Amino acid sequence: MSVFDFAIHFHFEYDKNMTPDSFNRTLRAFQKRLPFQPYTVELVSGFRFQVDHPEALVFRAGTAIYCAPDGTPTIFDNEGVSRVTGETLKESA
Repeated sequence: MSVFDFAIHFHFEYDKNMTPDSFNRTLRAFQKRLPFQPYTVELVSGFRFQVDHPEALVFRAGTAIYCAPDGTPTIFDNEGVSRVTGETLKESA
């Protein structure tokens, strides 16, 4: 099962050993799903946000910036993510 297939059917939990490369692959798998489906990122702080558009998130080298619909940015990295799931915020609540 590829990382892409895993992302579609399951979710990724925090792994203290998550490398920048695996972080990028995980986000890319969710971002590239066709058709695009919203997904939720939960940070280790407990803050959660829903990525509702494929261009709302940009990432490189283990660092990401999410731009909320109101333009508010959230900056996070591979060490700050608790989980990424294919569920929406309502489903994961």
